[in-house]
Amino acid sequence: MSGSTDKYDVAIVGAGILGLSHAYQASKRGLRVVVLERHAFAQGASIRNFGMVWPIGQPAGRLFELALRSRGIWLEVCRAADIWHDPCGSVHLVTREDEMRVLEEFVEFGRPRGYQVELWDKAEACRRSPVARADAVIGGLWSASEVGVDSPRAISGIAGWLAREHKVEFRFSTPVLAIESPRVMIPGGEVHAPRAIVATGSDFEQLYPEVYAKAGVQRCKLQMMSLASPAPGWKLGPMIASGLTIRHYPNFSPCRSLSALEARIQREQPELNDLGIHVMMSQHMSGELIIGDSHQYDGAISPFDSARIDELILAELKRFITLPAWNITRRWSGVYSKLPGSTLLCEDVAPGVRVVNATAGKGMTMGFGLADLMWEDWDGFKL
Repeated sequence: MSGSTDKYDVAIVGAGILGLSHAYQASKRGLRVVVLERHAFAQGASIRNFGMVWPIGQPAGRLFELALRSRGIWLEVCRAADIWHDPCGSVHLVTREDEMRVLEEFVEFGRPRGYQVELWDKAEACRRSPVARADAVIGGLWSASEVGVDSPRAISGIAGWLAREHKVEFRFSTPVLAIESPRVMIPGGEVHAPRAIVATGSDFEQLYPEVYAKAGVQRCKLQMMSLASPAPGWKLGPMIASGLTIRHYPNFSPCRSLSALEARIQREQPELNDLGIHVMMSQHMSGELIIGDSHQYDGAISPFDSARIDELILAELKRFITLPAWNITRRWSGVYSKLPGSTLLCEDVAPGVRVVNATAGKGMTMGFGLADLMWEDWDGFKL
């Protein structure tokens, strides 16, 4: 095809959640949008995750507010596109007194800052979370803000809806070879767009490797599994996080008691820190349970998954959760990009070309809000 006739207002490279978020916001503003995806369908971190829209994990202030903004857009999009979603909330189930102290401190800190949280004692945690082991769990932190989506179906469903209802053009199996704005070169031709957004996830080096090297962007690999639903119609209830998760997300960092918890984990279970393991559980539309995960960076990443990591994840879950059966149906790994010390890499790398990446595993939670904020003031955007 001749590139000279393929003219758009915006070309987006990548059909993961960040690419879709930007396509939605640009099309809402009346712009003609094309999304160029190198694979036959989006198959990176956007479909290899828990499906958790997770505001509770974001630090107080602007990032938490942005996560709530993103949550609102998720609900808007899911309703408009008839995409399954479950505003089920979440609970951190804990088994140790040092974990409970952090939760108590966080409730006191978080409520004045907009977190819709409450502390559950043992009886309430076991009543409200049917998987909690009564002989292990001593309490929990309930949060009302989390929403579950079925990641693979949601990502493909949003793309289909954007194509049907917002006239966004998708070109799958179309790698971008180079960008010389307004020309975006693809095999056999080019498209023209005065704005290009590069949202290529863990494939970030394909177009602007020097930008990522200078910023210090890392790759992070995680391992995950799914379990068959225990029975037809069985419901997990709130999405689950553990005491280990408390040390992973930055929302808990202001809690003074966190350091004692971290020291105890390092003393008792250093392997969990070495492998970046914290455990969570969600439920997708089919009823399957999604569990994980681990975190390994750059040189520690192997193309081969570790049976030991899976063993540790399952052992930790079984310590505080009970299920009628633990039938593993799938195992997989995912890779996302991370910018140490920051949530987002947003850089204008050439006139009309903006790189947006490195959401550190928070793309499902932050993507829609980030895109909305960015298109609200394109030239003056700052996070």
